Formats: sequence, structure tokens, C-alpha cells
Amino acid sequence: MNAPIFTDPLVARHSQRLISSYRRWTGRRLIPDDVPPAAQAEYLFQLSSPVLSHGVEADPILNYGNASALRLWEMTWETFTRTPSRLTAEPDAREDRARLLAEAATRGFLDHYRGIRISGSGRRFLIEGAVVWTVLDEHACIIGQAATFDRWTSVT
Repeated sequence: MNAPIFTDPLVARHSQRLISSYRRWTGRRLIPDDVPPAAQAEYLFQLSSPVLSHGVEADPILNYGNASALRLWEMTWETFTRTPSRLTAEPDAREDRARLLAEAATRGFLDHYRGIRISGSGRRFLIEGAVVWTVLDEHACIIGQAATFDRWTSVT
């Protein structure tokens, strides 16, 4: 049996970067302070709110999705982490999405993002109240962007 993905050292380190970058930019906690460091990657992965991120490639590729994000996008970890993040938005909404991601990169984060997304099966859903933030490594170098949200509804 395969070990859970959050036990992979690279995924655990990325989880820490997501958590610390969120706190740096927003001043808020993505997970409770009392979660021990050794348990933070699992806690983040099991969080009921979707959490996802992409890298800094010219056409950014998704590089993290917690269990809630994987369910919502109807993808396995392997498929999700090979998907260009632009493909999670409808083609006619990609320009607006790119503009908002650029704003988040300039400010460090933005609150209250909303937009229609597309799952792996083509199901459309509206996300609301999303926080998008810049992900930094331990040297404060930008390594990507992440998002989390609590509200989503199916769109017909």
C-alpha cells in the first residue's frame, strides 16, 4: 500500500511553505497554531476547505491539492499535479483570472476572489470568497501562488 502523499518530504515542505506564506501575507492562520509541525502536512491535506497551488512556470502547473481540492476537481494527485492551472478556468475567464493572479502577486494576496472553475470531468462550479496568495520559500523567493476557499456551488 502506498503511503499518503502528505508524508512525502517534498509535499510536507511545500505544505509548510503554504502555511507560512498564508500567515505572512494575510496575518491569519491557515491551520490552528496548536497543530504540531510534524502533523501540519496531514492537517492541511485533510482540511475541509480546498487548498491548491501552482508553480512559477511560464504556463504554471498545479503542484498541490489537498483532499478537498482533489475531490472538487475530480482528479487524482497524479493528474492534478500535471495540470496547467489555467485549465481549471473556463477559456473566456482566463484573461480575468490572469489579471487577478497578477494583482495577488503584486500585493502578496487578495481576498474575496470569485470565479467559475471546471473539474476534470468538465463539471462547472462557482468558487466564492477565495483567498489567493503568493507562496514563498525559506529565502523569501516566490515559488508560486495558492488559493483556498470555503464556498462553492455547482453551475449548470
